[in-house]
Amino acid sequence: MLAALLLTACDVSRSQSHAARVIVLGVDGMDPAFVQQHWNALPNLARLRRQGDFKPLGTTTPPQSPVAWSTFITGMDPDGHRLYDFVHRDPDTYQPFSSMTKTEEPAHTLSLGPYLFPLSKAHVTAQRHGQAFWQILAGHDVPVTVIHMPTNYPPIEAGKAIAGMGTPDLRGTFGTFTFYTDDPEELSRSVSGGRIVKVPLFQNHTVLQVEGPENSLRKDHRMSSVPLTVDVDPDQPAARLTIGDALAIVREGEWSEWLRAEFPLIPALASATGMFRVYAKQLHPRFELYVSPVNIDPEEPELPISAPAAYSREIARDAGRFYTQGISEDTAALRQGVFSLADYLAQSRLVLDDEHKLLRYALAGFREGLLFVYFSSIDQNSHMLWGKHEPELLDTYRAVDQAIGEVMEHAQGANLVVMSDHGFTTFDRAFNLNTWLWKTGYMTIEGTPGSDEAPFAPVDWSRTRAYALGLNGLYLNLAGREKQGIVAPGPEGQALLRKIGEELAAVRDPDNGKQIIETVHAPAPSKFAPDLIVGYARGYRASWQTALGGMPEALVEDNTDAWIGDHCINAADVPGVLFSSRKIRVDDPQLKDVTVSILDIFGIRAAPGMSGRGIL
Repeated sequence: MLAALLLTACDVSRSQSHAARVIVLGVDGMDPAFVQQHWNALPNLARLRRQGDFKPLGTTTPPQSPVAWSTFITGMDPDGHRLYDFVHRDPDTYQPFSSMTKTEEPAHTLSLGPYLFPLSKAHVTAQRHGQAFWQILAGHDVPVTVIHMPTNYPPIEAGKAIAGMGTPDLRGTFGTFTFYTDDPEELSRSVSGGRIVKVPLFQNHTVLQVEGPENSLRKDHRMSSVPLTVDVDPDQPAARLTIGDALAIVREGEWSEWLRAEFPLIPALASATGMFRVYAKQLHPRFELYVSPVNIDPEEPELPISAPAAYSREIARDAGRFYTQGISEDTAALRQGVFSLADYLAQSRLVLDDEHKLLRYALAGFREGLLFVYFSSIDQNSHMLWGKHEPELLDTYRAVDQAIGEVMEHAQGANLVVMSDHGFTTFDRAFNLNTWLWKTGYMTIEGTPGSDEAPFAPVDWSRTRAYALGLNGLYLNLAGREKQGIVAPGPEGQALLRKIGEELAAVRDPDNGKQIIETVHAPAPSKFAPDLIVGYARGYRASWQTALGGMPEALVEDNTDAWIGDHCINAADVPGVLFSSRKIRVDDPQLKDVTVSILDIFGIRAAPGMSGRGIL
């Protein structure tokens, strides 16, 4: 009898798992206050609220995208999954590194002439700890499809997946554009996020060298490249692009389709396939051509961007190529003056169209189980539009609302969740945290502030007690952990942290008297965790220089960058959103609660380490 009951229970559980249908739309950066101000312009979100429920969704400390999405993925707080920032620092070198992935080069190579042949494969591993919730679902035979989940690179081998935030371009960067111009006043130079290359046109003709990946098969690791031939019509604002045997025509102000390129590594033996798009910014009288970062080609991926590996090829074959770079909107081109705002919005719309295409493709094959699809454009556009370009930002919200409406019509009867990782606020003033540490005597430098060199170039570590790196992190120069640490761990270190925290809370903007820092939080000690997470007040954020260990001269500066909105502040000030076709049973839902609730719907218990509540 007992055996029969157990079998019956298992059958019920398995039946419940297979019968459930859950669709989660992850909309990065969707802000609850902005939504509430524009219900009339967002009819599908308004309908989902009426039919189900809506509440602000508590985010993580700090409220950074890789941190928050990792909490959603694992159901754990940052102390569990151990991501605290976009960048962490190596205490042995004080150098920053990506918090999301680590690449290990082949351990053994064979040297032949100018080439190095790997005898083993390079290995890319995710840095996040904890088990992804869709791994748990797949382990219970629940079909899962996960499109562009942030920090899911390389993608977890469970169900079907396309990698998201953290996926590099083919050069191994998070996005490097190239802008070619014949402007006589321009110089060839590297800029943040890209390159500007001065090129001559002779009789309306030029050959551009499009750089691909570093050639790791050569001892000198020179960059690979392919020639892109451009012939500009002398009379019409149009150009012919030739790469290999392929031709494309672009008119001024138009974007090309994806252009496939094979970057030679060893002549006639090895090459790397990528793809890029071209934007003809101007063809007469000046020549200005933008080439996107070289993306991994989903038809012939050189790096692991899907699970199973054939899934990206299947989508590209059936629906066409799509952006594979983890953060595809080229905010760097706008910040560097290469794009106008209109140029940027057009490129951003291409990204959103690709995300919409992937949603439609996944929906067409969705029958049961879990479907997760991510949208990035509200987050990236909020960074560039928040508080100054509301109609343009509302257009992005409308486009996402339209996609939500399609899901509601296509997947009636499914449990639908629309959620975001955080909200937004203005970024008006930049605080130079390392400058404050220097002025208050916690950091000692050789010379004066203002260096733009590598991280911490002027620091005297033998007398420095604290330093800042990342957008919210502050570290003690701790003996036994940092290579040149001088602060004793234990009571001395804890007393120093309390003192620094109290003094930070007392900091006021010298220009207006406003409080700059609202909270400080001490995470659980570990090798890579910050000792304090700094929660800035609305309107303030760590400077870009602080993020990489820099120390400008001024303590607080006006933000004059095109990046005018942000969320890397006190978490309580930037909650995300939670819409659900089911009623939300609590007034204060948190990101980790959504994770546990999804498992609940399938009748599956939360895994050890998950601390969320079932709220749906």
